[in-house]
Formats: sequence, C-alpha cells, structure tokens
Amino acid sequence: MSLFEEVCKGIRPPDYESMEKASKRLDSLIKPIGSLGELEQIAIKLAGITGAIHNEINRKCMIVMSADNGICEEGVSACPQSITALQTVNILKGLAGISALSKHAKSDVKVVDIGINANINYSGLIKRKVRMGTANMSKGPAMSRDEAVKAIETGIEIVKELVKEGYNLLGTGEMGIGNTSTSSAILIAFTGIEADKVIGKGAGMTDEGYEAKKSIIMKALELNKPDKNDAIDVLSKVGGLDIAGMAGCFLSAAYYRTPIVIDGFISAAAALLAYKINPLVKEYMIPSHISAEPGYTYIMEHIGLKPFLDLNMRLGEGTGCPIAFNIIEASTHIINDMATFDELDINNDFLVDIR
Repeated sequence: MSLFEEVCKGIRPPDYESMEKASKRLDSLIKPIGSLGELEQIAIKLAGITGAIHNEINRKCMIVMSADNGICEEGVSACPQSITALQTVNILKGLAGISALSKHAKSDVKVVDIGINANINYSGLIKRKVRMGTANMSKGPAMSRDEAVKAIETGIEIVKELVKEGYNLLGTGEMGIGNTSTSSAILIAFTGIEADKVIGKGAGMTDEGYEAKKSIIMKALELNKPDKNDAIDVLSKVGGLDIAGMAGCFLSAAYYRTPIVIDGFISAAAALLAYKINPLVKEYMIPSHISAEPGYTYIMEHIGLKPFLDLNMRLGEGTGCPIAFNIIEASTHIINDMATFDELDINNDFLVDIR
C-alpha cells in the first residue's frame, strides 16, 4: 500500500463523545448559553479532533508550498513568473506578509520548494521539488498522475515530520504565480459552476486580460476533460503542485488528528481536492477568512464550512492562518480557564438558550 493510500484509508471520524462533553462544559460556563459564538464552536471542533476537552496549542507552524504553473505562458497573471522564486526567498528572509503575520502569532514558517521553475539555494528552504513547474494545461495535462500523487505525498510527509516535532496547530499557504487559474479550473472541474462566477482577477488584471484568462481556463478544461469523480485526474490535468502539496497536508493532518487552517482561495482549492479524496478531512479543517476571490465562497459552501473572519483579504501566502491562530488559541482559553456555575456554586436556573 502506498503512503497516499495508507493515509487516505486511515482517516477516522472525529471524537463525537468528546465534542458532546466540550459542548456541555461550554454551556455550563459563567456566561449566557452560546454567547461566545464561533469561539465555542472552535473549542468543540478541537475536542473532536484531539479527543480531549481541554486543549493547549504548543507549537504553531505555517506550511508554504511554492511552485510554478505552466499556464503562465498564456498571460493569465499580471505578474512575471519569476516572482514565485523571488517571493519564496523573501518569505524565508522574513520580509513577506506571511512572515510578518506569523511572527505576530508566534508561529514558525516552513517553506517548501515543491515545484519552482528555478533552482534556489537559500537557508531554511525545504527542497522537495517534484518537477520544474507544471506544464501548460491549455496544451495538455499539467502533470502526470504519478507526479500528482508524489506531490500529495510530499505534503503528507511534511505534516508527519511537523507532528513528530511537536507542532499541534498548522496552517496552509502557497506561493506560485498563476495559481488562481489552477484553483479556478479545479473548482469548475468538480462543480461545473460558470466561469464568470468563480474566476477572479488574482493579483490584478485589466478587463481585457481578465476575459482572456477566463477563456484560457475554459480551453484547458475542454481540452483535458478532467473526470470530476476522480480527484487525482482533476489535479493532474488542471491543477498545480502547490495545491497538491497542500491537499496532502490536509489529508495528513486528518490522519494525525491535528487541526489545520485553510487560508484563501488557493488553499481552499486544495481543501476541496482533499475533501473529494476523503470527505472526513472536513472535520479537521478550520477555515480562517472569506477570501475576496469570488470562487472561495463556492468552495466553502460545497465542503460545508464557514469562515469566521471577513477582512477583504486576497493576498494568499497563508496570511489568513496566523490571524486565525490567535482566535483558535483564544477558544482553548475559554474552555480551559473559565469557571462553571457549579464550580462557583451559583444557581443558573435563570439562563435561557436563545441559539
């Protein structure tokens, strides 16, 4: 059995008994029932993931998958492809958006070269290159089926290593010019939603460029005819190596019962891919913010998840995750540190559940 098969088959449902116990404790805390809203729901979800009512975040880590996309040859991005390599190094230097926000959240950042179309040597870079960027999906499959599985297994292995090192809250990010195109293609392949509804302008485009982008993505889908019932077929034909790596992270986090946070549109496309491989991964994912990219809300609705932040963000890199880390940590302090009415010997007969 391959690593991919082992992990996919080994994912178990959440611990519903622990979730019920956490819910009862939250309802008994010295506050109106349900008055801490999403913070309570996060604490309940954490209980289901770990099997413990009381959880502490020991070490946090952002995983940033860097890869190039062959579709950039068609001018689907206003940015030159060289930005992928340049910005990857800036993340490692601590100068990028994800670097600043991770520092604020006291989170480490691990950057993985899973498919940059250049050879980079920089301290701290994790070299797991599957290939030098994907092929141009408007002319044929983005990668082979074996390469798609290898990229997923790369994400699986990264999370396995981090869990062994003691990290127990993870976030997913990416760096790859052209990856809003691959993400849109994946979403359309799985759902059939109209291009006008889910394809955005990414890093910024003229109206003319935007229309061309939509046309090129639809051309790639028509040429490759990805099978929506075969997630690996969709990934290999119209996906990206960064998306594959993050999908592996989601699958692995579920396997190792570790909470993992979804960032924006590209991260969500990877979450959708992982969900199509094994729907149980949904129980281990925590969405962070509502991306300004139009396809994001469709993915969340399809998976059945609800982000708790709305900051009009669309940077990517994983930047929504460290902001969410702070909120997730806050949820653990509520269930761990607040007292119950019984513990303080206070009568709570007056409470009304208005949820």
